[in-house]
Amino acid sequence: MRNLLPLIGSHPGGRSALTCRYRCGDACFQEIPNTSDNEYAGDIIAGALSRRSMMRAAAVVTVATAAGTAALAGPAAPVAEAAPLTGRPGSKPKPKPKPTAPGARGLRFAAVAPNKDDRVTIPDGYGQNVVIRWGEPILRGAPAFDPDKQSAKAQAGQFGYNNDFLSLLPLRGERGRQVLVANHEYTDEILMFRGYDPASPTREQVEIAWAAHGLSVVVVQEENRTGKLAPVNRHPLNRRLTATSEFRVTGPAAGSPLLRTSADRTGRKVLGTLNNCAGGTTPWGTTLHGEENFNQYFANGSSDTDKRYGIGTGATERKWERFDKRFDLAQEPNEAHRFGWVVELDPYDPDSTPRKRTALGRFKHEAAQPRLTADGRPVVYMGDDERFDYFYKFVSSKRMKKGDSRAAREHNLTLLDEGTLYVAKLTGDSPAAEFDGTGKLPSDGEFDGSGVWIPLATGTTSHVPGMTAEEVYVFTRLAGDKVGATKMDRPEDVEPSPRTGRVYVALTNNTDRGKAGKAGADEANPRNANKHGQILELAEHWDDPAGDGFAWRLFLVAGDPEDPSTYFSGFPKEKVSPISCPDNVAFDDHGNLWISTDGNQLGSHDGLFGVATLGERRGELKQFLTVPTGAETCGPVIQDRRVLVAVQHPGEVDGASVEKPASTWPDGPGRIVRPSVVAVWRKDGGDIGV
Repeated sequence: MRNLLPLIGSHPGGRSALTCRYRCGDACFQEIPNTSDNEYAGDIIAGALSRRSMMRAAAVVTVATAAGTAALAGPAAPVAEAAPLTGRPGSKPKPKPKPTAPGARGLRFAAVAPNKDDRVTIPDGYGQNVVIRWGEPILRGAPAFDPDKQSAKAQAGQFGYNNDFLSLLPLRGERGRQVLVANHEYTDEILMFRGYDPASPTREQVEIAWAAHGLSVVVVQEENRTGKLAPVNRHPLNRRLTATSEFRVTGPAAGSPLLRTSADRTGRKVLGTLNNCAGGTTPWGTTLHGEENFNQYFANGSSDTDKRYGIGTGATERKWERFDKRFDLAQEPNEAHRFGWVVELDPYDPDSTPRKRTALGRFKHEAAQPRLTADGRPVVYMGDDERFDYFYKFVSSKRMKKGDSRAAREHNLTLLDEGTLYVAKLTGDSPAAEFDGTGKLPSDGEFDGSGVWIPLATGTTSHVPGMTAEEVYVFTRLAGDKVGATKMDRPEDVEPSPRTGRVYVALTNNTDRGKAGKAGADEANPRNANKHGQILELAEHWDDPAGDGFAWRLFLVAGDPEDPSTYFSGFPKEKVSPISCPDNVAFDDHGNLWISTDGNQLGSHDGLFGVATLGERRGELKQFLTVPTGAETCGPVIQDRRVLVAVQHPGEVDGASVEKPASTWPDGPGRIVRPSVVAVWRKDGGDIGV
């Protein structure tokens, strides 16, 4: 038997209570926001939307595709005939050959064993360095980090807290340098401030937390003989964006009365970005950042729409509403509508104003990763990180212009403002009776099926009866409810394969599936009380990412390989690493999918894993690294000779504080624990896993 360490706690997904408290506002202990019955188009938004829209509730709305029209007109959405993952309808895939090769290219390293070490553990023959830590100065005039003398002004010029999504972009004309962009998802005040009193935070502490949220842009320099990276302090491209920086609202909902506040009568200018989780890198050289658990920052929610987005009726954990009325919905009921968007940033223009793209819908965006159609139009895939919520895509109506001319860049910065927003409905190809919640494979040997993309809105045209286009964009979850989208097990990061075009969706877990009054197991979500999660693989029909149909199957069902409910695409389970709670995903140049985990339920620390998606080693999964005590693995970037990870919330363990740290990473005993970015490389200078 494999010696898996004992479970570390009883919180959902293996998280500590401290993580649940600060990261998502104890979301798993709140009522599930999605109470809809998606087997029919119920009138669930009565009373939540405007009187004007409800007067049109009986109107027939013309829909762009036959599949979408049928989905909206009838009691249940029909789906295309089940198809294999070639992207084309037809016969079942051929049986996979037995593995014979020594290992998948890109994964030829000694797998790291599950452990609980308070360090970043990497394979033999590899080296590592901390690239940048929370609080390191990156802007001109910012002071060196001193946790006992921290100020909001200092933090606004320093690398932010709890780094998540990472992107490394080329920097022409500066040898050995790249542009690192990082999200800063949330703050752990109790691990940041000595003597912190959660009931009575000071204004200075709150303003430091505002400055520690947001985004960082920092140029990094590569060391010639290793894979080490180091920040280039005070580079002209270095930048901090915080909870008080200015952002533009663009797209079809910009200027909507639903987005106007007393401070912004136009509905087009927002201060700050909050809870940026994963994101994406565009083919035109910008980065996308998903605003996820924004609901926890707003107090005194009262409307049905607030409830659908998980906004509480009382005070918040951080008490920000005491210091800025915009966080009090009793005073500013529309302020929360200005968060939950995808933000687009141009890291090459430090004077540009980032934009919140309303055409991509408002929900708990974990990520937004684009690809291009054959004619050059961006398609962006997005997950809504909530139990029983949905998976979306956006198809732009504009084509990308190639080149770096000013005209091309200005045009490409409009690509995500015009197009069609869709939500997914999945149907399995096996009888429902075969899914009893245990995760047993159906009789055809695979969890698979087909689905349709149901259109929600195109520009100023709504495809959802009873909702205006503005309402669809601002209350996208309600639109998904109304058209009968498929309830998923927390769809988080999404990544299209650059080699095959197949789309991989991390479904982290859902311990509420199958509980009384909650949706039970289905072919896409085959386990009740699902604590380990799964990876969905999707192929657009006819290899057209702009189309309205797709085939899907589960690529991986996570957990201890000795658990009969786990599945690794048919690869021998005795030859894979145990994995639990997939979160962020990325690809290498060999076509391998790299998976970082959040809340490992197998008792060991979270880590980063590589898994082959192609060839006879498909399903071969190996652990590449583990992170320190209390930490989560985020933001993987996989380059030929370097792997980059964000080590988020180290030391975030129940009972921990500045005075009683649960971790001494990264700087050792007597030093404050600091979220940081880590680079890993081969000591002999070779490519990763080759």
